[in-house]
Amino acid sequence: MMSSTHREVPGTIFFDGPMATKGYALNKMCYSFNSAEGRDAFKADEAAYCDKFGLTEAQKAAIINRDILALQREGGSIYYLAKFAGLLGLNMQDIGGLQTGRTTEEFQAYLDSQGRGKNNG
Repeated sequence: MMSSTHREVPGTIFFDGPMATKGYALNKMCYSFNSAEGRDAFKADEAAYCDKFGLTEAQKAAIINRDILALQREGGSIYYLAKFAGLLGLNMQDIGGLQTGRTTEEFQAYLDSQGRGKNNG
């Protein structure tokens, strides 16, 4: 039987049903970045685009401040936030560095040391 509790992992933002609900509008907006029209509309007026999707003030502030970690705390799924990060010119190694308190280079070196980096297949 599955438990409704989860193990606490320091520094980890647990993405579960309540977080998915909290971040629904944010994730829906990030999904819209799959299309050139969505990306262009966002770039033309970021605040209005956030309002179009009904983002909370905290989510909107995190978007404007380019704060990926705050977006995760506000219900952002890393899979959808990757679309936003792409608009900023960031990749998953950049995000991994942010999540672990490392530079991108330090995070990439860590992945390489574990046999999981881009240089290891």
